[in-house]
Amino acid sequence: MSAELMTPASPPKPDVFPVSGMDAVVFAVGNARQAAHFYSTAFGMQTVAYRGPETGDAAHATYVLRSGGARFVFTTAIRTDDPLARHVAAHGDGVVDLAMEVPNVRAAYAHAIGAGARGVEEPHDMEDEHGVVVHASIATYGETVHSLVDRSRYSGPYLPGFVELAPMVPPPAKRFFQAIDHCVGNVELGHMDEWVDYYHRVMGFTNMKEFVGDDIATEYSALMSKVVADGSRKVKFPLNEPAIAKKKSQIDEYLEFYGGPGVQHVALATNDIVNSVREMHAAGVEFLATPDSYYDTLGEWVGSTRVPLDELRELKILADRDEDGYLLQIFTKPVQDRPTVFFELIERHGSMGFGKGNFKALFEAIEREQAKRGNL
Repeated sequence: MSAELMTPASPPKPDVFPVSGMDAVVFAVGNARQAAHFYSTAFGMQTVAYRGPETGDAAHATYVLRSGGARFVFTTAIRTDDPLARHVAAHGDGVVDLAMEVPNVRAAYAHAIGAGARGVEEPHDMEDEHGVVVHASIATYGETVHSLVDRSRYSGPYLPGFVELAPMVPPPAKRFFQAIDHCVGNVELGHMDEWVDYYHRVMGFTNMKEFVGDDIATEYSALMSKVVADGSRKVKFPLNEPAIAKKKSQIDEYLEFYGGPGVQHVALATNDIVNSVREMHAAGVEFLATPDSYYDTLGEWVGSTRVPLDELRELKILADRDEDGYLLQIFTKPVQDRPTVFFELIERHGSMGFGKGNFKALFEAIEREQAKRGNL
């Protein structure tokens, strides 16, 4: 009787860059007060903190908003000669920081720098009567940075130097979204793999999905995308680059009007996409329209979902299914005059995908908007 040789299982690799989750999406804007009001009324968020000239920051005004675990920060320069004002003049309103909460800022920063990242802000303690926050930041694509934040010993409304701020408007009866699902970056042609490798080396992220060739192509335009994520899949960063096609892709349009690489859209996790779409639409948010023909065959390959097909058709919500389950999603139009940053609402039921079955319908809808702007 022969004995089967058992090979010992390899011990799991240590997580060289553990991440607790997304801490905040930080926007540089031309008017933070107005942005805070828009995201309060149209996105159902609540203002929770403020820093500005009245609280000791003579150079900037910053508003912090929350919806469940999702935190947005809007900051504007008070004077025109401020670097932030020059940034907004060059790029328009946009995301400047995808901040992540990490358990050990100093260790994460040291690993990142050792792996080739460029430091923007070295680790340091920020302290007030509410406790201590450890903070650092590193550079990534374009002028985007990743702040590394440890707020485990802090009970204040955001960071030291901020004061509590009452909501600008009454809260909605139900939150429109509860968390940040993923944040998508656009980079120049030929640079996607460079930044994918960056996240591998610097943060220990791994590839989660890859979309190339016919996966993301229409008759006129195409792009390529790879998704990197931390080991827990709490933080997911799809990275897009344009592909050669007959006409200008949405990535090309973004790069032209933003003036280089940057964050294209932020996906927001909701547990009731129907309520969110109805309420946000009533508040003035514009969503991309999907032709009725998309829904004629949707039930054949997606099957039944929590939301009836007729309601998906009415609200122009997209659906997709994979081996793990299904998802529902919809995309806003750009939320500023430049055709740059937009948002996605996503409701997941098992699926951890990104709506691959919807890519063609989505990008054709974006192309229709590009054509209206004269940018296709």
